[in-house]
Amino acid sequence: MPTPNYAYEKRQRELAKKRKKEEKLKRKTEQRPESSPTPDTDASQPPQGEAPAPAQD
Repeated sequence: MPTPNYAYEKRQRELAKKRKKEEKLKRKTEQRPESSPTPDTDASQPPQGEAPAPAQD
């Protein structure tokens, strides 16, 4: 009896997860209307999770 290839099985599971996540994201972006921006976001301020870029002289 051949031994199971755990690395191959794990890689297949990871690829399936990635594919499912991308499809979900695609469905979400298709449902959201592109022309109307959300009122809670302000383009003049950077998003909360990111630090402002350092000034380059």
